[in-house]
Amino acid sequence: MLTVRPAGPGDAGDICALLNAVDTIEIGRPETDLHEVEADLNHPDVNLATDSWLAHDGGRLVAYGLVWPGGEPGRIDCDHYVLPDRQAAGARLLELMEARAHEMADGAAGSLRLQLNVAPTLDTVLLTDRGWQTVRRYQVMVRDLDPAADLPPEPPTGLTLRQCATDGADRQRAHALIENSFSEHFGHVERDYEAWLDHLGARNLDWSLVWIASLPAEGDIGVLLTRDDRTSMGWLSHIGVRKDLRGRGIGGYLLRHGFAEYAARGRTTVGLGVDTLNATGALALYEAHGMRMHFAVNTWELPLHPQE
Repeated sequence: MLTVRPAGPGDAGDICALLNAVDTIEIGRPETDLHEVEADLNHPDVNLATDSWLAHDGGRLVAYGLVWPGGEPGRIDCDHYVLPDRQAAGARLLELMEARAHEMADGAAGSLRLQLNVAPTLDTVLLTDRGWQTVRRYQVMVRDLDPAADLPPEPPTGLTLRQCATDGADRQRAHALIENSFSEHFGHVERDYEAWLDHLGARNLDWSLVWIASLPAEGDIGVLLTRDDRTSMGWLSHIGVRKDLRGRGIGGYLLRHGFAEYAARGRTTVGLGVDTLNATGALALYEAHGMRMHFAVNTWELPLHPQE
């Protein structure tokens, strides 16, 4: 018998187990960490009583859904996970998530967005029949690391790097550089510093793994934000270079710096996510530096039409 209820903080372990079961089917191994689920459940923009759903069948958790404000008027983001033999539960959560998204949009036109593996456990016919369509594709890229080969790279002439570990002003500067360099990316939402930290789940970010790049005549011109809180791999979350200074090898240098840092930390793999239609040529840059596709994700979108 199918039962549906809101999630609570105490459900994080069961949700993590479900997500890892989905990971194993979709990408071949579990890659979700408990702290990621806990961050989602404790996000300040999420009211678990109205914005989350757990579907149990015979006492077993078989599907999970979550919605939250996307950061701009009318945009709602969501997560949806379901075991492949429980599509009825997946369909029920879609209904509930869409209804809640319309409430959150408050009668205005907008959209509900969902990221799914290109070969998901959810039957995508359930999406297309409800008016969803794919609007973007992303790839998670990975690269094996070798501490003997991945040594600190030689910087471009005049370029220096500094860590953001001790200076609060530098942390705010890193945020500003990311906002600047990612402003034209698909789906980017401008956020102030505090909202940005919550969006990244970065209240406990290790700032010693964030660097700012500078040039003498230009000041701060680039940023590398990385995370070492994933069990499966080191993560290069953001590599950004000021638009007017791209094409000078700075992005490639920051990428190689990330390789060297994580090889020195004992990591055997490093990864990042990239929009395959990124106009800056990021995908080609990563491939040129030996990164390969781990898996691909489609962004699905459902238009939220004004309700009468």
